Amino acid sequence: MIIQIRNAALTYQSLNGEVEALRDVSFDMEEGELCSIVGPSGCGKSTLLGAVAGLEQLSSGEVIVDGENVSAPSAKVGLMPQRDQLFEWKTIWDNVTLGLRVQKQDTPAKRAYVRELLERYGLSEFMHKRPAQLSGGMRQRCALIRTLATEPRILLLDEPFSSLDYQTRLAVSADIHAILRREGKTALLVTHDISEAISMSDRVIVLSHRPAVVKSIHDMEELRSLSPLQRRDEATFHIHFNTIWKELDIHA
Repeated sequence: MIIQIRNAALTYQSLNGEVEALRDVSFDMEEGELCSIVGPSGCGKSTLLGAVAGLEQLSSGEVIVDGENVSAPSAKVGLMPQRDQLFEWKTIWDNVTLGLRVQKQDTPAKRAYVRELLERYGLSEFMHKRPAQLSGGMRQRCALIRTLATEPRILLLDEPFSSLDYQTRLAVSADIHAILRREGKTALLVTHDISEAISMSDRVIVLSHRPAVVKSIHDMEELRSLSPLQRRDEATFHIHFNTIWKELDIHA
């Protein structure tokens, strides 16, 4: 298992006292697997992702990545946040290679790899443009390439499509799914969108209301050979959707 989360618990201090965000959360991920985390708003999904990224310290329990306990950010893990966070005054090339410079990996081999990614995913002709000249979907692909540039083994995606309109979101999520599959990356996605989780994932992990525990884990085995858009036409997709919707109990 490349990711192991064992009895993860996290309590933080707020203005109104202590808040228990996570309680006894446990699950594993295999290398090359794409999993999604869904749960009610404010249940601790992003907090859990932060713990895997080494940005949040657990109160108890542990997160193990590639056999090592996570206590700080690691080059093995790349994080793609909600917004693309591209610098508007920099070119696309400068944006997608920023991580290489920050991590002191700006070598000819790494730059060649980034050029290959831009070419492979239809962005090479825009490398000298500014972010404002790109569509929302293209910006998200640039953000993913920036994350891939340092060649992390694991990608964490924190609601990366939330700022896009519905049609663009469908297209971009399909693009990102195809890229992750082609690059053979292990990925953990946080999303509020049940349909998105089912259409993109090998497994969907459902969290409860805060303090979050793992309520259920749904295996998408019957849908794995299909693209995200193809999945949405399957009866199995709708069965999973209805089950997860009831489990979330968002009106509780």
